[in-house]
Amino acid sequence: MQVTPLVWIITIAVTIAFFVYEFFAHVRKPHEPTIGESARWSAFYIGLALLFGVGIGVVSGWTYGGEYFAGYLTEKALSIDNLFVFLLVMSAFAVPKAYQQKVLMIGIIIALILRGAFIAVGATLIENLSWIFYLFGALLLFLAWRQAFSNHESDPANGRFMRFARRHLPVTDEYHKDRLTTRIDGKRFVTPMFLTIIAIGFIDLIFAVDSIPAIYGLTSEAYIVFTANAFALMGLRQLFFLIGGLLERLVYLSQGLAVILAFIGVKLVFHALHVNELPFINGGHPVEWVPEIPIWFSLLFIGATITVATIASLAKTRGSRADAASDKKEVHS
Repeated sequence: MQVTPLVWIITIAVTIAFFVYEFFAHVRKPHEPTIGESARWSAFYIGLALLFGVGIGVVSGWTYGGEYFAGYLTEKALSIDNLFVFLLVMSAFAVPKAYQQKVLMIGIIIALILRGAFIAVGATLIENLSWIFYLFGALLLFLAWRQAFSNHESDPANGRFMRFARRHLPVTDEYHKDRLTTRIDGKRFVTPMFLTIIAIGFIDLIFAVDSIPAIYGLTSEAYIVFTANAFALMGLRQLFFLIGGLLERLVYLSQGLAVILAFIGVKLVFHALHVNELPFINGGHPVEWVPEIPIWFSLLFIGATITVATIASLAKTRGSRADAASDKKEVHS
């Protein structure tokens, strides 16, 4: 896939322009978005992402188009999991709803910057070190295990990092609108909003470690990796307010993501064996009998896993709510 420097510059400039518009049009004035506003903008960004993927398929071939869609689906699923943690962070710090847009916007921008840096590093490593696929594959298998048994119920506001920040920074007890710092009696204090942003940035760093090796298991094209990540993050703020209540019902999302990460980890190890240069594996020669997993199968597998995890989650929570309602009715009777 040939991507000229001019295309890169235009893509990055348009991405920045979207976020600048988001800030001045929606985030600058604190307010809680309506369901209608969130739905319209979520549909717009998802439609734009799908249209871009079709464009890649038409211009560069459907192999690259398939890689983009598989990467976009994976990154969107990981981003929704990221939203769940954002929800926990803002609940733990009791962020007023009117200011949550600003927290989300800053968090998404931090995520894009971190992922951009990881993409550049990953592209350099893949180009120069073929054995890095073994490392990425092993990392994804570990992350899949951790994801499967992750505990979203932990309190991000009272973790070690936050306790350290509170000990070494003068923090106010109350929010001062959406300011990150404020002055009281001539002394500069940071607000709980500042600590919330720190927590979000730290979480973004962890999720970047998850997401970049995952998408490099689906494509080696840095341009596809970047655009899939950018489109997955665009509209994430509106999606948060649109599906805020639904997030708590996606009880099997972590397990679904674990299956996807494990699948991509195995795919990366298979690819590493195909391009093997390590002398202690098959004498430094490629292992040709190991199958290469085609991108169409990856796309189907990822889509099916997300669908099954979502349906199972909704069925589980619906059943739990029905049981709770039945028990409550019996108590009252």
